[in-house]
Amino acid sequence: MTPRLRFAPSPTGQLHVGNARTALFNWLVARRWGGVFVLRVEDTDVERSTHASEAAILDDLRWLGLDWDEGPDIGGPVGPYRQSERQELYETAARGLMARGLAYRCFCSSEQLEADRQAALADGRPPKYAGRCRAIDPVEAEVRVTAGEPAAIRFLVPAGRAVTFDDVVRGPVTFQSEVIGDPVLIRSNGFPAYNFAVVIDDAAMEITHVIRGEDHISNTPRQLLLYEALEHQPPVFAHVPLVLGPDHAPLSKRHGATSVAEFRARGYLPEALVNYLALLGWSPGEGEEIVGARELTRRFDVSAVSHSAAVFDIAKLAWMNRHYMKEASPARLAGLALPDFVAAGLLRETRTAREYVQSILPIAVGSVDRLEEIPDRVEAVFRWDAETAAALVAAEPAADRVLHAMAAFATHAEACGLLLDRDAFRGLAGRVRQETGLKGRELFHPMRVMLTGAESGPELDLIVPAIDRAASLPAGDTRVPVVPCHARARAVVDRLRAVVAGREDHR
Repeated sequence: MTPRLRFAPSPTGQLHVGNARTALFNWLVARRWGGVFVLRVEDTDVERSTHASEAAILDDLRWLGLDWDEGPDIGGPVGPYRQSERQELYETAARGLMARGLAYRCFCSSEQLEADRQAALADGRPPKYAGRCRAIDPVEAEVRVTAGEPAAIRFLVPAGRAVTFDDVVRGPVTFQSEVIGDPVLIRSNGFPAYNFAVVIDDAAMEITHVIRGEDHISNTPRQLLLYEALEHQPPVFAHVPLVLGPDHAPLSKRHGATSVAEFRARGYLPEALVNYLALLGWSPGEGEEIVGARELTRRFDVSAVSHSAAVFDIAKLAWMNRHYMKEASPARLAGLALPDFVAAGLLRETRTAREYVQSILPIAVGSVDRLEEIPDRVEAVFRWDAETAAALVAAEPAADRVLHAMAAFATHAEACGLLLDRDAFRGLAGRVRQETGLKGRELFHPMRVMLTGAESGPELDLIVPAIDRAASLPAGDTRVPVVPCHARARAVVDRLRAVVAGREDHR
């Protein structure tokens, strides 16, 4: 039998990384064994479900590289693939169960149900449905519904049953039917409840394996009883551990980014996030951590997923992202990073601006964790203040010797024009060294603060050509005026000379 697996998100918000990992695990199993990966949208929460959320979730899945074989956007043989379009299937199945005496109408109000729940908790009993409406005659129930009284449809859980299933991750799991309340099949508003819709859909879509979070374990016995009542073969279940924050609480907003969209916006690469999510609860082998999607599809084994909760380690994800940034093509990275330069108010979306970003990637890649950090790494290229730079140079030891060396640099730089590559800068710096006798930190530190206005940063023979290449860009490419190195040097030297002259006047 061809394996058929599915991912069934609810379009009520963004795609959480925990759900993305569930999608990934199902996708990996389907791809490893030549199966079918189905995307189904569970949108019966009409008050919270939105088309915008659905579109965003599908876009995030595509960004991660998780393609599907059947789904709401591409169709398939067992559609429709939105629950809101399958209403008739749920109603027909519920009526069939009632006709066989396996389901009944429930007229309990939400207030009554809550009161029963609180009473059970106070008595130390499991808070399950009390069965108030079980004994209502079906004929009477239909009369009340026809008269307009709201009613749900509940499944009649058989008494004295042990419901056992063999979980791929956890092994044999057993529930006694006495702790299972009669679940709602169809709510009083006419929409199906989760446990009913998922069984109807998984059966109709011939899903053979269901990989989901361990928070669904308690749903499984209800679903197995429904499969039995509907005379359908249940799928194989695998319940994987939840994704927790560093404090071992469920991963939430207080831990930082939690959605795929947030990690995407912050400059993580999809291959890094996929690699990291695959390792949350599963290991490819001792010491192995960098495993690409193709290799994951060859090796992933859901039966080897750990029972223990997986802790989301943002530092490890950052390390992994640095690796994949180094491996990515410069052209691709430039295209991905340019919007961050635009957002920072430095560049515009043009071809030559993208080519410029590609040229300066060696300055940043390897020293940043995410794409969004690249503009900050090279901010000195675009934003420079002569007064700040002059003050920093003036604070250097042996200010007179430094001024002489910086003046020599300014003179040679003005003669050379733009220093567009490393060799041009190194040659000029060598001439200054020979003329002044300064070398090492005594020469290059004041040169750095003069040209960048910062005490530290990328290597000078990288940042200097980056400054002058930015200064040579067409006016329409930059959003701030970039001062070339020779002009920076002259402005600082002129200010330093004014300071020195002022000191001499006061002697």
